[in-house]
Amino acid sequence: MTKGRPANRLARETSPYLRQHAHNPVDWYPWGEEALTRARAEDRPIFLSIGYSACHWCHVMERESFENDAIAALMNERFVNIKVDREERPDLDEIYMAATQLLTGQGGWPNSVFLTPDLKPFYAGTYFPPEPRFGRPGFAEVLNGVADAWQQKRDEVTRVSGEVAGQIRTMSEMKAGKAAAGPNILSRAFGDLAGRFDPVHGGFGGAPKFPHSMDVAFLLRYHRRSGNTEALRMAVVSLDRMARGGLNDQIGGGFHRYSVDARWLVPHFEKMLYDNALLARAYLEAAQATAPLPVSHALPEGGAVAAAAFRDVARQTLDWAIREMQTPEGGFCSSLDADSEGEEGRFYAWTPAEIEAAVGRGEAAFVAGVYGVTGAGNFEHGKSVLYLPQSIDELARTQRTDAAELRLRLAGARTRLMQARDKRVRPGRDDKVLADWNGLMIAALAIGGRVLDEGRYRDAARAAARMVLARMRQDGRLLHAYLGGEARHRACLTDYAAMIAGLLDLYEATFEPEWVAEARALADQALDLFRDPEGNGWFLTARDHEALIARTREGNDGATPAGVSLMTLALPRLAAFTGEGRYLAEVDAILRLYRERLERHPAAFGTMLCALDQVLDTRRQVVLAGKAGDAALRPFHDVLRATFLPNTVVAVTDAAGTGAAGQGAATIPLLAGKTAIDGRPAAYVCEGGACKAPVTSPDEMRRLL
Repeated sequence: MTKGRPANRLARETSPYLRQHAHNPVDWYPWGEEALTRARAEDRPIFLSIGYSACHWCHVMERESFENDAIAALMNERFVNIKVDREERPDLDEIYMAATQLLTGQGGWPNSVFLTPDLKPFYAGTYFPPEPRFGRPGFAEVLNGVADAWQQKRDEVTRVSGEVAGQIRTMSEMKAGKAAAGPNILSRAFGDLAGRFDPVHGGFGGAPKFPHSMDVAFLLRYHRRSGNTEALRMAVVSLDRMARGGLNDQIGGGFHRYSVDARWLVPHFEKMLYDNALLARAYLEAAQATAPLPVSHALPEGGAVAAAAFRDVARQTLDWAIREMQTPEGGFCSSLDADSEGEEGRFYAWTPAEIEAAVGRGEAAFVAGVYGVTGAGNFEHGKSVLYLPQSIDELARTQRTDAAELRLRLAGARTRLMQARDKRVRPGRDDKVLADWNGLMIAALAIGGRVLDEGRYRDAARAAARMVLARMRQDGRLLHAYLGGEARHRACLTDYAAMIAGLLDLYEATFEPEWVAEARALADQALDLFRDPEGNGWFLTARDHEALIARTREGNDGATPAGVSLMTLALPRLAAFTGEGRYLAEVDAILRLYRERLERHPAAFGTMLCALDQVLDTRRQVVLAGKAGDAALRPFHDVLRATFLPNTVVAVTDAAGTGAAGQGAATIPLLAGKTAIDGRPAAYVCEGGACKAPVTSPDEMRRLL
């Protein structure tokens, strides 16, 4: 829209989000010393705008204000203007989102923050329209008011900015208690989720409704621990309704960010890599957890039906990620926009006429009925978001047809709908590769490869891991973002933690010891870089990171798991493989530090609750002794594949088929001494540091598990 204008400094950036603003008339700076030096030298306030590529309201504010010549002139005259991609700089996003919440009581993106030249925030908001509307002041009015306050009320600005900066530092201060976190926290978390559960549509709370995949993962573990059928029902209903709703792209797979209504019908249409990684994993775990269960209150159609449906959703999600998000180098891109051709959801919505043109007149009524497409529409401009008013099995019973035949018929229709949709203008893709989000997707693909016995998912996970480790390290240090052959920005704790967890999952999918070795190296580096030397937890940024107004610790799990939560989940597994007890000591320290917060707000810590469940469980390892490719090993893998064992680690003595079990044992001491019995594959089940007698029958192993 503004390509005819001269390029500003953002044209030299790698971030697609920053480059989207490269032709604004605003005199933008990226975050860096050039902008900060100018603000100090000219005694100017800083306008800091933080957003991301898939953010709908970020695009709206750009069109309305940052492309407006009069508003841009005002910004350039009175401020030093800095644009930040929140996905590229999570450290800045963490600090200045906290500032916005302190100053306004709420937050969101775009995040619009005004700073003193020493980077302390004194006024903030989110989206501002160009003129007053929606109960919000106009942006020009805000700019003039803030600039006047800077000139005429400097003492008040200094006082407010100092208080806010102090509060941000205080929020991150933590002291470990003496008491350990116990199972009562898990019960309290379940009660909190049960109180907010929507029994009709699934999920928690009302509109807008987010997937809460980490909470679902916790509920599956809580059911396994307690036998509580309500916990299972909450997880199953939530996953079923999300999968059938417009939140799930019924044609191409992959989940949108959230639903604007309470019934998952109309989504906010951006697709984020992290959401899909976390949801794919939740569906895979739910398939394992439900498969052996009979018909019950929680599973009216029986576990096998639910498990099959959940496996299908996981496949569609992982297939979408490989098809649409994986780069030729192997890494995964960050997101797809909500908008195309300047209109949110345009790529995904359908009219009855468009359905007929795609599938033909003979199938149009059937397809429209299956996916809830009507003349009136359920979205904007008479269009419909596709969803499943009935499950496929319910529909088969209603139409008195075979469910398998119905699925086959729908598969053909989806192919034709996909072909028609592919001719539309596609939403923009943010091509940057982020280490932490790739770690989450590596984990999901590895688990998919294992649970679904699908080699291409293992291959995709392996390719992504190799890409991150080869191209996103500099001088031995992990970097956060990569695009166009260039890796940038020192990694945060979340990057290290997600990659460690993903690499351990990749080992359990491939049984290649190199992934445990890489995970261990990253963990040891993270201990050095991020751990508070005074013993009070882990910081988000490394000890030699750029100096900001605060060095923060993550307060809870958010849209993505906190790095400290992922560490708490991964380190016990790493300890099991390596025999290094020091990793367990770190986990104990983290849980003592967060115990009070877990007790007060348990549902804000979905991943850390899963980690606590793991710590409270009996530590269990399974070692399969045998040669790779031996058909006799497959039944053992089949048992493990079908069983929900979230707190068990699995290793194989000779995955490479070389007879070099000793090499694997050098990396993974757990393998030492585990051999086949009389030439037959054997399973060693170890608990609490002691191994039971090896068994040579898959059924015997199942009983031990």
